[in-house]
Amino acid sequence: MKRTTLLVWSLLAVLGLAACSGGTSTATPPPPASEAPVSAPAVTPETQEPAEEVELVVFAAASLTETLTEIQSLYQDVAPNVTITFNFDSSGTLKTQIQEGADCDLFLSAAPKQMNQLDGSKDADGGNTEGLDFVLEGTRLDLLENKVTLVVPEGNPKDINSFDDLTGDKLSLIALGNSDVPVGQYSEEILTNLGIWDKLNSEQKITFGTNVKEVTAQVSQGAVDCGIIYATDAFSAGLTIVDEATADLCKQVIYPAAVLNITKHEAEARAFLEYLQSDAAMEVFSSVGFAKAP
Repeated sequence: MKRTTLLVWSLLAVLGLAACSGGTSTATPPPPASEAPVSAPAVTPETQEPAEEVELVVFAAASLTETLTEIQSLYQDVAPNVTITFNFDSSGTLKTQIQEGADCDLFLSAAPKQMNQLDGSKDADGGNTEGLDFVLEGTRLDLLENKVTLVVPEGNPKDINSFDDLTGDKLSLIALGNSDVPVGQYSEEILTNLGIWDKLNSEQKITFGTNVKEVTAQVSQGAVDCGIIYATDAFSAGLTIVDEATADLCKQVIYPAAVLNITKHEAEARAFLEYLQSDAAMEVFSSVGFAKAP
């Protein structure tokens, strides 16, 4: 009897444990709402770090003064962190300054000659007679085309109306650029093709300017009978153009541009050079007589 009772109690105990075990949940409860993972804050223009301030030094032919100054103000809206500092002068002077170690990120020349002199991809036959290497590979391009013109002071006192008039007795004094600047080289080419270069020199009928702006100023002030300058400078100065050099008198006037391999801001220099090719920049260039280079 006692043995039977023990067996019954043992069986009841086992059944009780099984029941308790089957009723217990093993799932882990979700964490309280306060312990839920926190997402990273969204990045907005207000939370982004401002772009690093950069100064770009651009060496440009004097004939680009007005247009690049206007384009500079437009570019401030595109890249407000970039400050552009211009050095305007004759392309020959700018080439020499670069060669002598001046800081420069971007060079815009009024003729291929000065760019060729700095381009390491050119040999002596290609114009790099000094073996210089300043042009960043893959960045050089022909940016603009200009025209060479004959201009006269207000009222045209000597009644000079064409390049042919320079061969007669009307001319007393003409203003030209020096032989080391593109506008002077184009002028010498024109007068040589007219057959009067040596004659005008021997008769001391030529006065020279160190860049196209000096030549323009001499004409504007009436200090000379006429001068040879770019069409764009004539437009900016409000001078009267009486003739334009044709292909038989003067080679095509092309303005090359390139980032220099001495730049410390290659990305920004490349970006500004790209902007100079944009419709917005070309509209400014064309407003004074430049054309996109063919």
